[in-house]
Amino acid sequence: MQETLVIMLLLAAGVIITIYKGINIVPQGEEWVVERLGKFSRTLKPGLNIIIPYLDAVRQKVSTRDIILDIPQQEVITRDNAVILTNAVTFIRVTRPQDAIYGVEDFYLAIQQLVMTTLRSILGEMTLDEALSNREHIKTKLKDQIIDDVADWGVTVKSVEIQDISPSASMQDSMERQAAAERERRAIETTAEGNKNAAILEADGKLEAAKREAEAQVALANASAEAIRLISDNIKDKELPAMFLLGDRYINSLEQISKSQNSKFVIYPADLQGAIKGMLGNVFKR
Repeated sequence: MQETLVIMLLLAAGVIITIYKGINIVPQGEEWVVERLGKFSRTLKPGLNIIIPYLDAVRQKVSTRDIILDIPQQEVITRDNAVILTNAVTFIRVTRPQDAIYGVEDFYLAIQQLVMTTLRSILGEMTLDEALSNREHIKTKLKDQIIDDVADWGVTVKSVEIQDISPSASMQDSMERQAAAERERRAIETTAEGNKNAAILEADGKLEAAKREAEAQVALANASAEAIRLISDNIKDKELPAMFLLGDRYINSLEQISKSQNSKFVIYPADLQGAIKGMLGNVFKR
C-alpha cells in the first residue's frame, strides 16, 4: 500500500513536471526557436505556447526589438594615404529568428564585422577631405551595401550612424605642420607680391616722370626755337638771337652751379656779352 502511494506520488510529480515543461510563456518582444530531436521545428510567438516535453527544446531566445549594435573604432587608410579613425553604430531588428540562428553562427559578430569591412572599403575609395565632409553620403552608401547580406540572416537594418571620422594623432600632427607651412608660404607670396607691385608702381612712376621730363624738354626746345624765330624776325643782327639763347642757357647753368652744395665760389665773367660773342665767334666765321 505504501509502495503504491509512493509510485502514485512520483507519477503525479512526473505529470506536473511534464506539463510545466510543455507550457512556455513567451514575453512580448521575443521569439523562441524550438528544435525537435535536434532539428528546427518552429518559432514560438509572444504569449502562451505548448511544446512536447522531452522531444522539443528551446534552442534560442531571440529579441525582436530594435538592437543597438556598436561598431568599434578602427583605423582606415584613405585613397590619398591618410590614416583616419572611425566608428559607427547600427540599429537592427531580427525579423526571421530561424535564419538569424541557423543562417550564421553569430549574427551579432557577423553584422559587426560586415559593417567594419564595408566601411573600410568605402573610406578607402575616398580622399581625406571627402571622408571628413561627406558623412551622410558614407552612411547611406554603407547601409545600401550591407542591407542585402544582412537580410539573408533574417535581420533588417533600421539605420547606420557614423559616430566619428577623424584623422589619427600622427595624421593630425602632420596636418598641423602642413597648415603651418602653407600659411608661411602664403605669407611669403603675399610679401613678394607686395614688393613686386611696389616695384612696378615705382618703375611706372619713374617712367611717367621720364616721359614728362622728355615732353618738358621738347616743349622747352620748341619754345626756344619759337623765341629765336621771333627775335630773328624782328632783329636784323643775326648774332643776337643766338647770343640770347646761349646767354640764357649760360646764366641758367651758372645759377644751378651756385645752388650746388659742392660749390664754394661762382665767378661770373666781367664782360658777359664779350664771353658769349667769343663762344659764337667760330660758328659765325663758318
